[in-house]
Amino acid sequence: MPQSAKVEVDIIIPRGIDNRVAIDMVVKHIQLLLVKKSRKHQEDLKRLGQSVEDEPLSPSVLLLNQQSKQIIAMATILQNPLTDDVDFNFYLDRLSTLLVERALDNLRFEEKVVKTPQGNEYHGLETKGEVSAVVILRGGSCLETGLKRVIPDCKIGRLLVQSNYRTGEPELHYSHLPHDIADHSSVLLLDSQMSSGGAALMTVRVLVDHGVEEKRIVFVTLSAGKMGVNRLVKVFPEVKVVVCTIVGDYHERWVEKRYFGC
Repeated sequence: MPQSAKVEVDIIIPRGIDNRVAIDMVVKHIQLLLVKKSRKHQEDLKRLGQSVEDEPLSPSVLLLNQQSKQIIAMATILQNPLTDDVDFNFYLDRLSTLLVERALDNLRFEEKVVKTPQGNEYHGLETKGEVSAVVILRGGSCLETGLKRVIPDCKIGRLLVQSNYRTGEPELHYSHLPHDIADHSSVLLLDSQMSSGGAALMTVRVLVDHGVEEKRIVFVTLSAGKMGVNRLVKVFPEVKVVVCTIVGDYHERWVEKRYFGC
């Protein structure tokens, strides 16, 4: 192996693929480290849940269904198993539009003066910087219609996080984000439901690792468990959460199955 290449590698195995014993040792060591990491992650998540279990909702959490009886009525339609598919999608799209509108209240604004058609000056506001969105697949796709109604030209990224069926630990399987996302003034993170908060924690961490400041992230979801929400804002206190309904912890995901019909 050239000396320059040795600088770039972490492990050098003499005799390469012919050295079966060394390769087997390295594989087993890596597997052991992954198991330890998974156990530690689960223990940390459990401790985090216990620490926030009895805490009230953070001021960073904005509840949409406290706004009006109309929103509560639409949420009731969605929860009713007798609602047909057409009505379900119609009202979910309406609610997702309202969720995105509410999330935009967290954008940064600056003062602007415009001249009205009558020749008067109007002292108002305009958004500062670009707004983008990241969809957590596939649940977040249910909110895309509402997003596009509010911001038709919004740049959209996508993340796929799935739980390991053995450990329950969230794993990132796919990531496609706008190349300049770190420069955007606000990033909306969309998911239809939040349960334990594990996937939400991972996706926010991915955005932070890509240079997005916590205070610029707004997590938007239709329903969430109290523990999951409190876990998220405990770890990332500057993240805002916009949710329609607070439900019981560890609710099974069902919204995307009903919305997409599969």
